[in-house]
Amino acid sequence: MEGYKAPQRDAMFVTHELLDYQRHYQALGFDEASEDLVSAIFAEAAKFSENTLAPINQSGDEEGCTWNDGNVTTPKGFKEAYRTYVEGGWPSMAHPEEFGGQQLPYSLASIIAEWFSGANHSWAMYPGLSQGCMETLKAHGTEQQQTMFLPKLISGEWTGTMCLTEAHCGSDLGMLKCRAEPQDDGTYSLTGTKIFISAGEHDMSENIVHIVLARLPGAPEGTKGISLFVVPKFNVSDDGEKQDRNAVTCGSIEHKMGIKASATCVINFDGAKGYLIGPPNRGLNCMFTFMNTARIGTGLEGLAASEAAFQGALRYAKDRIQFRSLTGRKNPDGPADAIIVHPDVRRMLLTQKAFAEGNRALAAYCMQMVDVTMYSDDAAAKQVAEAKLAFLTPIVKAFLTETAQETTSYGMQVYGGHGFIKEWGMEQLARDTRICTMYEGTTGIQAVDLLGRKVMGSNGELLNVFVQEVRDYCNSLRDNAQFSAWTNALSSHLDEWQQITLDISKAAASNPDEIGAASVDYLMYSGYVTVAYFWLRMAVKAQEQLDAGSTESEYYQSKILTTGFYFDRLLTRTRSLVSAMQSGADNLMAMPESMFAIE
Repeated sequence: MEGYKAPQRDAMFVTHELLDYQRHYQALGFDEASEDLVSAIFAEAAKFSENTLAPINQSGDEEGCTWNDGNVTTPKGFKEAYRTYVEGGWPSMAHPEEFGGQQLPYSLASIIAEWFSGANHSWAMYPGLSQGCMETLKAHGTEQQQTMFLPKLISGEWTGTMCLTEAHCGSDLGMLKCRAEPQDDGTYSLTGTKIFISAGEHDMSENIVHIVLARLPGAPEGTKGISLFVVPKFNVSDDGEKQDRNAVTCGSIEHKMGIKASATCVINFDGAKGYLIGPPNRGLNCMFTFMNTARIGTGLEGLAASEAAFQGALRYAKDRIQFRSLTGRKNPDGPADAIIVHPDVRRMLLTQKAFAEGNRALAAYCMQMVDVTMYSDDAAAKQVAEAKLAFLTPIVKAFLTETAQETTSYGMQVYGGHGFIKEWGMEQLARDTRICTMYEGTTGIQAVDLLGRKVMGSNGELLNVFVQEVRDYCNSLRDNAQFSAWTNALSSHLDEWQQITLDISKAAASNPDEIGAASVDYLMYSGYVTVAYFWLRMAVKAQEQLDAGSTESEYYQSKILTTGFYFDRLLTRTRSLVSAMQSGADNLMAMPESMFAIE
């Protein structure tokens, strides 16, 4: 997005003031990740986002990718930007030194990933997809496989993908048909077609390494018969050097609503050489090793769009003059006042701000938990972090992307008719972000995962772990009159959250459809309450800084005022969500399928 500014100050507030990342890093042994180093990394990431990625965002959307005889050409400037990205050492930040990485925390790399996506969503897809590939190899690859693939993936010379979906099976992976035949040399020959493969073919790296789900001969039906393989575009020697072309081709690229500069490919495997990752028929188990980080990464894309939409709308609202303020002229020397004086424009801007900054705090909290699961030697701490992540990940993925649909729509609305015009960039944000609610599992799938698997599947334990944290925090503020209205509101929601869960559980005992009927409303309710917790924490921290005499009084005051807006205008949306959940499944399921007809 042209004019995009990386939110460095807010990132530092969330990570170092609110969540105390400095102590967090020291506890995990990342002594080199000092506040000064983090600030320097943020500054360089901001320059790259603002000066390299943002200027080619709109032109990339207009040009798009082109496919010719199996080869994909990315828009002008994309290859050069990727080269700058590699030269800057960005791909290697959070990876082991033994493979050429910089051994910095996952969370640090993820924070700046938001900025890359905010500046240029399409471009950020190319290196972003490599992360899942690398994490899979690090967790489940053999020593030989890691030697073959990781060094050049980590350096950025090669990129990676995840090849899961087939035309006849979207998220229902148990139906996949891609097959893998064992070969005499211990490799496998893969045959089949995968669709919707982001960055599956392009001209930005020397080789593309695909992580592929496929079936072995005689494998059980369904998800229990799926294995995982690594299949490179170009074959690779034992010591990691690129060799001859493998039987992997790009059959076509999709013509999409958004992220047009990101190549979404049909990938054909015609007896392609591959290597088994992990045990046979345990492919989904291996894949889900990195699924928390992949889904948080998608949530970050929604967050990035909310931030970018807010920035664009705010600039326009301060500059565009239309009508006079109802409380008197604010721009007496001009023919009208800036539209930011109008209450409805304020409603849209504050909604964008509240979601962008509140969602950033939630995402950063989850990144902290991922760090603990990856690097901590404390088994008990890891167990707690894993429990919190299991519960919060579907909320992050779905709530951050669903609210991005609202914030990007408001980005267009603030501009009025100009928001519908390409030159301002708002309609591109809305188009690019629409996919985020769909991939890595749609909102409906995330909702069933949250309510059905995580909450009901744990008999409420995962919910109760997080609720207890929030309740303890509210209790710690019991004697603070300044925040009593917000702590009381949040505490009431915690009681209601647990009661609603119990009510749905009882209803589902006689009608399992009750879980599916309530699930999306339940997830959104959970999201509003969870983000309210982080807004309360931000308000308390902001007041502490003001009491300490901070010179950034406007910044901290804006946190407190936005907290009030969130509790008064956004958290109250839970009222309609409760009503919808309490209405039950009958209003959805009573109509016979035959009545769904076009007359």
